[in-house]
Amino acid sequence: MTAAQTRFDQANFDQAELDKFADLAHRWWDPNGPQRALHELNPTRLAYVRARGPLRGTMVLDVGCGGGLLSEALAGEGADVVALDLAPELIEIARLHLLEMQVSKPALRVDYRLQSVESIAVEMPQKFDAITCMEMLEHVPDPLSVVRACADLLKPGGRLFVSTLNRTAAAFALAIVGAEYVAGLLPKGTHSYAQFIKPSELAAWLREAGLQLEDVSGLHYNPLTHSAALGRRTDVNYLACAVKPA
Repeated sequence: MTAAQTRFDQANFDQAELDKFADLAHRWWDPNGPQRALHELNPTRLAYVRARGPLRGTMVLDVGCGGGLLSEALAGEGADVVALDLAPELIEIARLHLLEMQVSKPALRVDYRLQSVESIAVEMPQKFDAITCMEMLEHVPDPLSVVRACADLLKPGGRLFVSTLNRTAAAFALAIVGAEYVAGLLPKGTHSYAQFIKPSELAAWLREAGLQLEDVSGLHYNPLTHSAALGRRTDVNYLACAVKPA
């Protein structure tokens, strides 16, 4: 690893945030466990990506992959997937689950890496047709650094897909008070309201990185039906798609 890569790996993460999610690693793939909401959001996130371009035969990068929920789903669509996280426990769980799945689905492949997106941007510029960065930007000290690295990694015409939380009173009430403290859908302390991201802020970062915003859609989760759907309202969770000009 080069000095630049080492510097990038050390720069843009919060160890407390990594530890928080690493503590959940052993139950990441439990559909009724602490990551249940992610399991139930995953099909909608995948459908959003799939609707904006073919996945089979493409190179896809999953940034902040956690235990691999979306990474495996993307690979299941026929994409050649590289997946990154900075929590060793999560990468280990992701690799173990993939091995289990390969018993019945040997063609399922994901290259899981304990690496930052900034450092892989040094290694693999303009190599990816699509990049997913789901529920990750609100957990790093410098989200713009991540967006810039993603822009460097995309091929011309490639797309970046982001999901995050809007910094609104509704998001505070539902995603923190409701989901973490009342309903117990997420572990307490999962989110910090100050790190939530307004769509206008995300749009500005995308422009600064040379990407063009194509779409912003609300991502609505119903805890009663345990289901998710896209919608117009973006005041809590939202998905965004941006393209790198050809």
